[in-house]
Amino acid sequence: MLLAIDIGNTRIKGAVFEHYTLVESFFFSEEALEININAILKQYPKCTDLVVASVGNTSKESFIAFQNQLNIHFISHQSVFPFHNLYQTPQTLGIDRMVLASGAVLQYPNQNRLVIDAGTCITYDFIDSGNNYLGGAISPGIRLRYEALHQYTAKLPLLVATHPNHYIGNTTDQAIHVGVVQGILHEIDGFISQYQAQYPKIIIILTGGDTDFLAKRLKNTIFANSNFLLESLNQTFQYKIKND
Repeated sequence: MLLAIDIGNTRIKGAVFEHYTLVESFFFSEEALEININAILKQYPKCTDLVVASVGNTSKESFIAFQNQLNIHFISHQSVFPFHNLYQTPQTLGIDRMVLASGAVLQYPNQNRLVIDAGTCITYDFIDSGNNYLGGAISPGIRLRYEALHQYTAKLPLLVATHPNHYIGNTTDQAIHVGVVQGILHEIDGFISQYQAQYPKIIIILTGGDTDFLAKRLKNTIFANSNFLLESLNQTFQYKIKND
């Protein structure tokens, strides 16, 4: 069994896999990392490998305590990936985006793919049918947009994400919800339409913490999978083992 850990900007996500089957997923804070991993290993003593992908501040030293229990693997820019990286600054491309691209290639072979990760930031990553990673986009996520409106103005309140009842906000709170939520939905639909215009046969994958909040309200047809990054991390590891 394999324990996959994704260290993001705001939280840590993990999952236990039996080959390619996700058995159980977890969420916890950086402060509770060691406690939670110990609890997972106690529940799943057959775990032999730990694979980690990180864009957060958690250091590799945080996993030293487990090196006698598990084979520990860190996904890095030097890892083997199933795509050609055509990003002009490949060393600045986030490991999470590379893992997502890897999962898209391995799960949807020989197709054009756009992966949209709706988390702290919203990232867009495009890999064509020839397995060339071409790039994408980065924009603020839902929480960042609400926080920015509150922090960089004198009087706008900090609100919790809520779907507005109408596209015309008739109170300040409703106007903020319309601006943030409808703005993001229009942004995502706009990007999808732009890609579809050039690549008519394209797979759209939506993932990230805000997947469920957004998925049903998007106009375009998508595959919504909030665990896609963890699944991709497991698949990237399996690919690495076979191709090292």
